[in-house]
Parts: sequence; structure tokens; C-alpha cells
Amino acid sequence: MKITKFKLVAVLLACTSIVAAADKPPRYTILKVKAAPKIDGRLDEASWKNARSVGPFRFPWYKQGKQEQTDARMLWDDKNLYVSFRCQDAHVWGVHTKHDDPVYKDDCVEVFTSPNPDHPEKYFNIEMNVRRVWLDRYHPEGPGKKPPTNWNAMGMRVGTTVQGTLNDDSDTDRSWILEAAIPLANFAKVAKHTPPHDGDVWHLNLNRLGGETNPQYSQWSPGKTKTPEFHAPRYFGRVVFSTKLVRK
Repeated sequence: MKITKFKLVAVLLACTSIVAAADKPPRYTILKVKAAPKIDGRLDEASWKNARSVGPFRFPWYKQGKQEQTDARMLWDDKNLYVSFRCQDAHVWGVHTKHDDPVYKDDCVEVFTSPNPDHPEKYFNIEMNVRRVWLDRYHPEGPGKKPPTNWNAMGMRVGTTVQGTLNDDSDTDRSWILEAAIPLANFAKVAKHTPPHDGDVWHLNLNRLGGETNPQYSQWSPGKTKTPEFHAPRYFGRVVFSTKLVRK
């Protein structure tokens, strides 16, 4: 009987550990880059090739059909956070061309971040479509508390390339790439340090939408809401800024 009880306790502890691990947000170390990449949507620099991928995106709300994956990577220097997305996409679509247009209705990738872990409710979202157009917002009191403030991410640069044809669903495309340089000064009002210190942790999520053509709603750190909702800082992953240089 004692052996049976011991085995039961061991099983329960193992199950608890598995659940805890499943609830733990993903973590990614952002390496520093000495020579800033050219923001052209090509990703042909050695720094991008040697940066680690965040891993497969998750599809918490999309269970049927082919899941089009995203390879996302991040780098940084004292001025910018660099983000790249390589998106599998059979039908690349984007029609919005003005700043703060509803780019989430196009093929779009997003960076959501709470740069101060002591105030995770204060977050920024930058949403960028295949046409190099972005929407940006700052939420000082969290989602749903007040309308987002009129905030603009100054000095941003975005580059894209399309491996296929844009806005032509009569053929099958392969993919599209987006590369962005986001000045760290945009987050200085919230972040503990600008630029970050070695070991600084931000809460951050990377999202992707397929637009009206193929809305799959994928994420690096998956949400647990019943319906698609990216404005959920409690589900953001963790990124750690490292002063270790990425391999050339």
C-alpha cells in the first residue's frame, strides 16, 4: 500500500510539473548585432542567418486546414530592435497603404511588447502589413481600460519582399518576408533602461494574421482566450536582451 501511495504521489507531481511547464511563457534571448542589417526584406546578412528562430508559431484558434508557418527572429543594438518574419503564404494579400490603416485586414505581422516587467499592463502594439505600412498604438492602462493613446513609433523602417504575386488569388504564392528596425527610444517612457542593459527582460509577443484571404491568427506565445485576441499582455512571452554578439 505504501508503494502504491508513493507511486500515486509521484504521478501527481509529474502531472503538476507538466501543467506548469505548459503554462510557462516561451523565452527568447535577443543577441546583439555589431553591424546593423540593411532593412530591405531580404535577410541575406550573416547576422540574420545566425540569429536563432523563436520557434514554430502556434495556432490557438485555427485547427482546420493547412497551417502556414512563420520563422521569426530578433536582434538588437543600442539604437534599434530588429525583427524579421519569413511567412509561408499561398495567397499574399495587402491593400492598405496609409499609416494607421487597418493593416490587420491584410497579410500582417505584429510586435506587441510590455517593456517593463514591473508594469506589464503598459504595452505597445506595432502591426505591419506586406506593403510596408504600419499601425501603432500605446496602451498605458492595459487592454479595454481606456482608448489607446495617439502614439506613433518614430523612426521606424520596414522592408518587405514577396515570393509570388501580390493580390492575385488565381495563382499560388510561396511566401513573403518582412524586416523592421524599431528605435528603442519609442519605448523609453516605459522601459527600465534605454538602451536595455544586459539581462533586461521584456514581455513581448509576435503575431501574424492572414488578412481576409486566409485569417489563421498565429502567435509565438499562444493566447488562451476562446476567440482570437492579441491584446492580452498576460500571455506575452519573455525576451532577454544579451550583450553577446551574434556570430558574423
